Amino acid sequence: MITAATLSTPARRISYRVFLYLTCTVLAAMFATPFFWAVSTSLKDAGSIYVDPPQWIPNPIVLWNYVQAMQLVPFHVYFQNTIVITVLAGIGRVFVSSVIAYGFARFRFPGRDLLFVILLGTMMIPDQVLIVPRFLLFNLLGWVNTFLPLIVPAFFGATPFMIFLGRQFLMTLPRELDEAAEVDGAGPVTIFIRVLLPLAKPFLATAAILSFQGDWNAFLPPLVYLQNQTKYTIALGLRYVSGLSGGEGMAGLPMDHLIMAASITALLPVVVIFLVFQKYFVRGIVMSGIKG
Repeated sequence: MITAATLSTPARRISYRVFLYLTCTVLAAMFATPFFWAVSTSLKDAGSIYVDPPQWIPNPIVLWNYVQAMQLVPFHVYFQNTIVITVLAGIGRVFVSSVIAYGFARFRFPGRDLLFVILLGTMMIPDQVLIVPRFLLFNLLGWVNTFLPLIVPAFFGATPFMIFLGRQFLMTLPRELDEAAEVDGAGPVTIFIRVLLPLAKPFLATAAILSFQGDWNAFLPPLVYLQNQTKYTIALGLRYVSGLSGGEGMAGLPMDHLIMAASITALLPVVVIFLVFQKYFVRGIVMSGIKG
């Protein structure tokens, strides 16, 4: 009888890899199934959505659903609004997080560790708790029904998790780089911009992806601050479409295929951004946990 003890080391490694690949394949299939079903539904006609047994492969494939979905509401306006908010807030969030992370990683000052612990502690505060005081503040400033409440805070508050991620990454870079730059007469700002930032591309890409994903899919803040339909974001637009006539079209047919087509269209930018920067994203996450 062959047991694990009698297997050679190469055989054990092969068995482990086979088990690992099978496990990953099963998990990937489980997580991909809802996405595949959403794509499948978005390509069906109205009469094929609730057939029994369900159709995993649409027959016929209706690409026109995506055109119809974009015509239900002014999605091009929602896309423009979301892009403006996402890009501007992302620039502020990534830049401010990098600067604060640089301060925590490279400078020693009284209370640094305590401030960092307090910063991490703010991650436990739910955003829902801050909605009311923020709304009162922005209403007092006259910013309600504008994009400012969704953009300006990113230039001042950044994100505690991104600061933590940036600090951990910068601590993996040797201090000899700073010392060599100081010998050449470089100051802290020059060291940060010309020495460390070029080496921090994995962190910057990770922060950009997280910021883009968070702002692109954000629902509650735009719902609270944006009141005019022409200022809606993608998330609000999808919710508005799903509520049209109780989810039924003009002829009383379900609109789930159109809603799913709109959802897939809204999801594509996030998927593309992740795939483009996937290498930097993985490297940034891995290297940020090397040094504590």
